[in-house]
Amino acid sequence: MTTQEYLNQVTIGKVSELSGRIELKEYDPAWTTLYEVERQKINNALNMDGIVIEHVGSTSVPGLCAKPIIDILLLVKDSSDEGSYVPDLEKAGYAMRIREPDWHGHRMLKGTEPEVNLHVFSVGCDEARRMIDFRDWLRTHEDDRNLYAETKRHLVRKKWKYLQDYADAKSEVVCEILKHISTDKI
Repeated sequence: MTTQEYLNQVTIGKVSELSGRIELKEYDPAWTTLYEVERQKINNALNMDGIVIEHVGSTSVPGLCAKPIIDILLLVKDSSDEGSYVPDLEKAGYAMRIREPDWHGHRMLKGTEPEVNLHVFSVGCDEARRMIDFRDWLRTHEDDRNLYAETKRHLVRKKWKYLQDYADAKSEVVCEILKHISTDKI
């Protein structure tokens, strides 16, 4: 399945094409503050026990360049039970954009001002654990953080039709870094 076919299948609403080049910014400590405000907003909106909220993605790694989009991981009891969390998040200003039941039950909502990608998985999801492990590794391993940054800087020079194409192009280096994490845990 091509990227466009897949995006059409999982996107709620119109699939957005990039209108220009992807912009990377050097690390900004304000990203942590923006995350904390969003974390509190999510926590207040859901007001439920058993959820986990984590700052993930490049904006969560000091010293790493990033697209200025705050990635947040939300773990709920059952991500497929959208009725238990989506309406409350929509009232708080997030919009449901992605539904990937066949990929770890992933859901993604978007927030604006600041721009947020809110990734929702079920508690215990392997992909969520991978996201946290990747973040933690990059925070403490400068060589891999630099490798990832250089890969991103190289890839943003290219023209991409969809942001997902850029994300997919990073997969090789992400897999390489994840091998370092796996080896370190042995």
